Amino acid sequence: MKKSIILFVLLLSSRLLVAQYFNTGLNGEAIREVMQKVADWQIAHQSQVKHQPLGWENAAMYMGMMDWAEIAGTGEGENPYEQFPRAIANRGGWQPAKRMYHADDICISQVYIDLYRKHNRPSMLWPTLARARWVIANPPENNMKLDYSTGKGLDKWSWCDALFMAPAVYVKLYRLTGDKRYMKFADKEFKETHAYLYDREEHLFFRDWNYFERREANGRKVFWGRGNGWVAAGLAEILKELPRGNRYRPFYERLFIELCNRLRELQQEDGYWRASLLDPDSYPSPETSSTGFILYAFAYGVNQGMLPAKTFLPAIKKGWEALVKAVEEDGKLGYVQPVGADPRRVTRDMTEVYGVGAFLMAGREIYRLAEESLASTGNGNGN
Repeated sequence: MKKSIILFVLLLSSRLLVAQYFNTGLNGEAIREVMQKVADWQIAHQSQVKHQPLGWENAAMYMGMMDWAEIAGTGEGENPYEQFPRAIANRGGWQPAKRMYHADDICISQVYIDLYRKHNRPSMLWPTLARARWVIANPPENNMKLDYSTGKGLDKWSWCDALFMAPAVYVKLYRLTGDKRYMKFADKEFKETHAYLYDREEHLFFRDWNYFERREANGRKVFWGRGNGWVAAGLAEILKELPRGNRYRPFYERLFIELCNRLRELQQEDGYWRASLLDPDSYPSPETSSTGFILYAFAYGVNQGMLPAKTFLPAIKKGWEALVKAVEEDGKLGYVQPVGADPRRVTRDMTEVYGVGAFLMAGREIYRLAEESLASTGNGNGN
């Protein structure tokens, strides 16, 4: 009896957020206010982060910080939100992380390329170019069976998260230099991963081959919320670099639309996506990193005319309201699943840098949506 009561209390507390400190409306002022709080909290607490400064965890956060910097409106002089990742890049010599092939270790180069585009300093780009050219000249062995105990499979993009970490680096270099070798490599590797990990019945990505035969408590296949959020956001980053008419674009656009439509069906009534997409009852807590990345993809798709606003705007509104409710009064974002590879339980006090990145990336696209689309129709003044 006592166990049943405890379980009931845990389930209830996971579904009821303790307070709402910020306006959840889709209007520019409200969006900017909560984005600034979240960004400021992260910068103030960055010294407590245990991850490597150039690692993928922080790289995703820097990408969000760069997005926030675009709309921060800090006035004349240095933009502190852009200066934050730029200072880290300077200290790291603009180097990717150490492992030559590992997708996670080149994620930071997305930030370097964006900073290069703003400041046109070749030294910002040289280490990334050297890494990418070496990998293309020495392609990884074809082993998609990821095994962390032996390290096998880590040289390929053999886990779905990798589709956020690495492909956009090569696509950005292709767009920047015009060198087709970068795009050919990215396209080949991406399509191998897609062919291996994409479930054509569920229209979702397995995290890696270890999950092909696993099942959740309800008997459904295991599809990780953040893993599929990584893919959706990674596709958005690729599509940003491939203009309409580019011969490589149709595959990525079709996959983006298909994945986003499936993810929209799996949003829960409270606006969040759960850690397990097909067994939300086993993981009833909100999960904000998956929710943030998915909303980023949705808002980008609507802004670019790839996803119909009539269909996706309700999901974006509900999802943004949910995300904002997970922000504490001081700006701490909660309900972020820790580093992992599959669904896990989450609590409100859990935060992580990549969750902040997802929040800021989503906020930037939703801000654009609010300013350009909703304002013109008078629908952006919600509470």
